[in-house]
Amino acid sequence: MLVQIQNAEAVHSEMPHTWDRDFRLFDTEFGHHLFMVNGSRVYSVPEELIAALNATPGGKGEILASHGLTAAPYIDDEPLRDPAVRAISLAIAQSCNLGCAYCYAQQGSFGGAARAMDRSAALGAIDLLLADAGPGDRVQVTYLGGEPLANRGLLRESAGYALELAARKDVEVRFSITTNGTLLTAEDGEFFERHSFAVTVSLDGDAEMHDRLRPFKDGRGSYQRTMSRVQPLLQRQHRMQVSARVTVTPQNLELRNTLGSFIRMGFHSVGFSPMLSSPDGAQQMSSTDLREMLRQMIDCGTEFERRVLQGDRYPFLNMVNAVREIHKGTHRPYPCGAGAGYLGVSADGGLYACHRFVGDEAGEMGDLGGGIDQDKRNRWLAERHVHFQSPCRECWARYLCGGGCHHEVLQRGRPACDYIRGWLEYCLQAYIRLLEKRPEYFSS
Repeated sequence: MLVQIQNAEAVHSEMPHTWDRDFRLFDTEFGHHLFMVNGSRVYSVPEELIAALNATPGGKGEILASHGLTAAPYIDDEPLRDPAVRAISLAIAQSCNLGCAYCYAQQGSFGGAARAMDRSAALGAIDLLLADAGPGDRVQVTYLGGEPLANRGLLRESAGYALELAARKDVEVRFSITTNGTLLTAEDGEFFERHSFAVTVSLDGDAEMHDRLRPFKDGRGSYQRTMSRVQPLLQRQHRMQVSARVTVTPQNLELRNTLGSFIRMGFHSVGFSPMLSSPDGAQQMSSTDLREMLRQMIDCGTEFERRVLQGDRYPFLNMVNAVREIHKGTHRPYPCGAGAGYLGVSADGGLYACHRFVGDEAGEMGDLGGGIDQDKRNRWLAERHVHFQSPCRECWARYLCGGGCHHEVLQRGRPACDYIRGWLEYCLQAYIRLLEKRPEYFSS
């Protein structure tokens, strides 16, 4: 199966419906290439090998072995067990001042009464995070909600506590926050800059589109308020990094314009994420929407390639991450650290596989009072391993994808598989072009 994506418009008609589970063939202007699924290894290969693989209905393993391309499995069936926790997210405010229709947290309250995390829960969660961390380790504390700045005092106190405790143990602690931006102050910017926060602001397009998708609960638009609060942070960011995250719905699919606009504003990076699962199905992407999103993403990627080859910094986060992960040969049996090295903590001290599972028994992992329920956690890690997911176990993209967001899969299934494969196919080709034309990009 040799497929070449010539341009964004052709990608869907050219995309095949079958593939070999162990490798992927693709072309660029620099020749023929082979992506070996095991170990996420990429090779340039001769025409003779392509012809032999295409001419052989079975027994391709022998052909690959004869060219020295096979290897012992990088990933086996053994799930992780009792991994160390090195990242937590704190739902310090399970409430929000916005009324986004698609919000997985149901406007911040996760379907229950609005509540704020108290001091004992926040500090107890940090104690848990640092309990078995030692010299040289690195840990991450992320503040989420709802809108975390609704509980600003606890954010600052708990961050200070984490820094003090980590310093005593010679552990590096990093911080991040995801915010709607409407409550940001100059003092917040000073605090985030002082402590090198990664600040992610949820923005869904230009003023008209953002106001439609992310209004205040009384229906007023939030764009002008958000941008007036974010601009001072953009101007002073040095140690902190201020990024924009765009939730893509059927209404805001003009991605190239959004990307260019936010980069010009000075955001450190801009990333897109499709709305695949919302509590009531609002704004979820259909297969038609995802096909359009893929075209738009490739259009953004083409501009990324052009700008990088000019020597510019063009912080299209999805593309930056993809080509660097391919270059590293990233291969993984899970899509993320949820339920493994990362746990979400609810306002009342519950422990969950991640921030999206707060209040959902499917992702319960214990609580701060009783500690991590290791039996539940290990069952989760065994069940969610990509080798035990269908159709993932037969997909050539399985070790780059990891099986898809656990929460989205459990809520809706896997509607985005063709989109993910199409995006990775394009990224493999873009990787070859960048490696050939500007190899220093990967060493910078």
